[in-house]
Amino acid sequence: MDEGSYWVYVLELGNGRRYVGQTNNLERRLAEHRSGRSRFTRKYEVVRVLYREECGSRSEALKREKFLKSGKGREWLKVRLAEQSA
Repeated sequence: MDEGSYWVYVLELGNGRRYVGQTNNLERRLAEHRSGRSRFTRKYEVVRVLYREECGSRSEALKREKFLKSGKGREWLKVRLAEQSA
């Protein structure tokens, strides 16, 4: 069950925070966040998708999600988002 495409994504929430997650169906998962079916993001409006990255397996996506939630990962993302907006 580790086959197919998986996605790691970062959402900007209405309270200024970010949410990092992973899924095998990005469109469905974003719809769940926007409709209030996700426990963490239910309280906050999803402003936009800041970042998305396709991974080859669930284990790869989980590792990447863990990295993006770490201090080094947050710093990497900050630089990456600054480059995209420049």
